[in-house]
Amino acid sequence: MDTEKILEQIDTIISGDGTRDEKLLNICELLDREVDLFDWTGFYLASEQEEKMLELGPYVGEPTDHSRIPYGTGICGQAAETLETFVVQDVSQADNYLACSVDVKSEIVVPIMKGDRFIGELDIDSHTLNAMTPEVRTLCEEICKKLTVLF
Repeated sequence: MDTEKILEQIDTIISGDGTRDEKLLNICELLDREVDLFDWTGFYLASEQEEKMLELGPYVGEPTDHSRIPYGTGICGQAAETLETFVVQDVSQADNYLACSVDVKSEIVVPIMKGDRFIGELDIDSHTLNAMTPEVRTLCEEICKKLTVLF
């Protein structure tokens, strides 16, 4: 994984043409292509209609039944509630994990903040145990910092 190259490509996507959601989808496709261990890459966004509710945004991977997640529910809802990055190296050990697929073994969820306001999160699943290395965490957190200009 070439972190610098990926971050440069993220900058190009963000500054390029297209809607916010098109850019988010392009970022999902880039991460899916560049990081072998990522098997589902997507965004959950804070609902504009309903308080404390996440709504599924652009993603790449298997379809999910979890198109809406209340804050506090599952790893995604927990990240939205606490505003902290969650790294789960073995989802079978997490009591609050919402299973999207029996193949998922590890997950990372990184909040996207605009100032002190939560606007969404990057959610990545892997079919590999212990896939979310410190390098992956740093990459995902850097991406989420860059995304604030889209909101």
